[in-house]
Amino acid sequence: MALSVRPRRSSQRRTSFCAANLPLYQERGVKPRRVDAVTRVSLALLSLLFDWRDALVVVRPEALIRWHRAGWRLFWRWKARPGRPPIRREVRQLIRRLALDNPLWGEERIANELLLRVGLRVSPRTVRKYMPKRPPGRPRGDHRWATFLRNHAKAIVACDYFVAVTATFRLLYVFVLIEHGSRRLLHFNVTDHPSAEWTLQQLREALGYREFRYLVHDRDSIFARSLDESIKNLGLTVLKSPPHSPKANAICERVIGTIRRECLDWLIPLSESHLRSILKVWVSHYNEARPHMALGPGVPDPPAGAVVRADKKSRHLLGASVVVRARSVLGGLHHEYSLTPALA
Repeated sequence: MALSVRPRRSSQRRTSFCAANLPLYQERGVKPRRVDAVTRVSLALLSLLFDWRDALVVVRPEALIRWHRAGWRLFWRWKARPGRPPIRREVRQLIRRLALDNPLWGEERIANELLLRVGLRVSPRTVRKYMPKRPPGRPRGDHRWATFLRNHAKAIVACDYFVAVTATFRLLYVFVLIEHGSRRLLHFNVTDHPSAEWTLQQLREALGYREFRYLVHDRDSIFARSLDESIKNLGLTVLKSPPHSPKANAICERVIGTIRRECLDWLIPLSESHLRSILKVWVSHYNEARPHMALGPGVPDPPAGAVVRADKKSRHLLGASVVVRARSVLGGLHHEYSLTPALA
């Protein structure tokens, strides 16, 4: 009788032990946590009621061998994976850079450039693997807007408007026209009622018989379709910048920002004529004296002898026979410097 009751009691205790462990296992499976002191004490007390080793899961030898064989197959599948080892990250970045900088190049050209210029031997198939994917529908030779502007800079002019406010809060519109190649401001004018006819007249006065091929402007309502047709009669091809893309007309936008930061932000025009006189002085200073980083640095239209080239041997020395003279611009807002012979 005692022998028949003891296994039943042991089974009940084993079941109680597993039931006590199940919530803990479920809780730790979702989010691992440390076991608190109460749980530790309860498990220790339950383990005294029966032999806890009997509650362990017993694995058959066949199952253990089957698991070992499955693990062996997974190991060799990983070890015998096809393909060459991956190339280094800096090489992958270099491949991506060459592909982005040169949209006309294919994998063969990039692989040859890496071999001849850098000394890296990479197969064309590997290059193709790491080249950035082009958007669907985009042709291979679709070069960038900036590349087009650089290649045709000497034949491109750009125009735009900006607003200036007088002392009496009157809004005046300033028209500017700049040449891409030399960064020279070809023309400016001021009006309080800009229109397509007035804009066309400014282009006629500024361009005349000069040989330019392209005119870049934004999509302002002033540049209507009728104005573009009249511009074509001047022998110019109109290049409209994309919507909400000021960088497409970046050179003109840049010179407008320069006029604001270095001139109009520090002066208050009293009238239209006063604003025109201020801009006349500033445009002369911009074209003939102000250095421009895009030119090397250089000056868009310097007078003869205004630019002095530094001598490598005496680049930190000033000749004893010359002195530096300054000429104020806009009442001392800026200064222009030049070398003049020193008086004996």
